[in-house]
Amino acid sequence: MNPSARKTFNDAFSDEKYQQFLAKLNESLKEPVPFRVAETPVFLTADFGDKLVAAGNDIINTILQPNFKELTERAIPDFWRVANENDHPHFIALDFGICKDEQGNIVPKLIELQGFPSLYGFQVHLGDTYRDVYEIAEDETIFFGGLDKKSYLDLLKKTVLGPYQPDEVVLMDVNAPEQKTAVDFYLTQKYIGTPVVSLSDLIQEGKKLYYMAGDDKKQIKRIYNRLIFDEIAGDPDIFTKVADIRQPLEVEWITHPNWFYRVSKFTMPFLSGNYVPKTQFLHQVEQIPADLENYVLKPLFSFAGQGVIIDISKADIEAITDPENWILQQKVAYEPVVQSPEGGVKAEIRLLYLWPDGDEKPTLAINLARLSRGKMIGVRYNKDYNWVGGTVAFMPL
Repeated sequence: MNPSARKTFNDAFSDEKYQQFLAKLNESLKEPVPFRVAETPVFLTADFGDKLVAAGNDIINTILQPNFKELTERAIPDFWRVANENDHPHFIALDFGICKDEQGNIVPKLIELQGFPSLYGFQVHLGDTYRDVYEIAEDETIFFGGLDKKSYLDLLKKTVLGPYQPDEVVLMDVNAPEQKTAVDFYLTQKYIGTPVVSLSDLIQEGKKLYYMAGDDKKQIKRIYNRLIFDEIAGDPDIFTKVADIRQPLEVEWITHPNWFYRVSKFTMPFLSGNYVPKTQFLHQVEQIPADLENYVLKPLFSFAGQGVIIDISKADIEAITDPENWILQQKVAYEPVVQSPEGGVKAEIRLLYLWPDGDEKPTLAINLARLSRGKMIGVRYNKDYNWVGGTVAFMPL
């Protein structure tokens, strides 16, 4: 962490300043941000930023392997498999915990990954607001690879819109306006013009999809997909009530839903390197480790930390009836590296990549960070703390 930037920030911090920050963050939004935003950004050194880039490159190289689709074919549940899959994910998110290695060095360690969009719009607004209210130095950036706000938004537009007009591309989720991430949806609409629609808004006629823009019915050429099938899995008859988006329709997906499963916890056992914890499919574990306290058990097909078993017993493992759908992963010990007025806080950095059609590989573009003082990273595990929640990391230009 950057001790100079941290000291400058903490010395100037006050609760009044934080309330001013929240007011400015919310003032131009349709609704106030529904999740906790941390009091502070994270300030990284250039050296740690380089480690994050290197760690990300190692993982991206695995995704770029010619046989990656073959390796991950089993990841896609048959019921949720969607037709017309393309050849790469347009969005990749890599979550790294900030940890300490055996030599005492502060290093990133991969926690999870996903071939699915994250808060690509909100993070721009968040970074701008931190900078304006807290007067973050101009030589600090939230972007990677020399991008600035304009070039980043150009890349986001290129990725999401491709050759189409903004009104030919819809950002779609189930009950989109009610999602906690709706703040990101409407900021994305502001930045690149894509209308926000719900799954139930899709009108299917033959193999074409449409939506209503006022009194006009417009054909959808691309769907910027924010729908996670877990959210509709409780209704097995869902596709008798709404358009069956699994069919071979005349529409492009950004990102195609199958990539949510391919680039996921399912990918972890295929990764290796200094920044990746040892991970195995549970059904391939030949001998249960004696030191189970150093491992965590994760279901492959869940999200937002649901179903994870942190304190494992041998009985927990033996009780699992579908071990092929679980991974056993070495625990990652977060180091409380962010200094708050009340002590150290744990941090996680999410690297966000954009991969527009025509590019050979994804571009590391922006980041998301989360602060935690609870047992796990995530809003639901940090409800009663301050200096926790969603944030963004600044790095030297």
